[in-house]
Amino acid sequence: MPSTTLLKRWKLEDAKARFSELVRQARESGPQRVTVRRKDAVVVVSAEEYDRLVARAEQKTLSSLLADSPLRNLDFGEEGVKSPVREVEL
Repeated sequence: MPSTTLLKRWKLEDAKARFSELVRQARESGPQRVTVRRKDAVVVVSAEEYDRLVARAEQKTLSSLLADSPLRNLDFGEEGVKSPVREVEL
């Protein structure tokens, strides 16, 4: 995905007048920013890019997967294996 600084910016009036071009650019070149009074207002993205972003946002995190695991209450104990430490000259 392109950096936000590389996204093409469209003034709202230009975006309205050239909406077909805006959509084509979003599909072919990536997200397109639309500004209102020189401030970013919206970003137009292709349906494919939107679906990818939504799928990523809906992915569970490792911590939520572990919390939902049937083994979530398994006690591993706090004992560990202690190995000897060797000295190294640097």
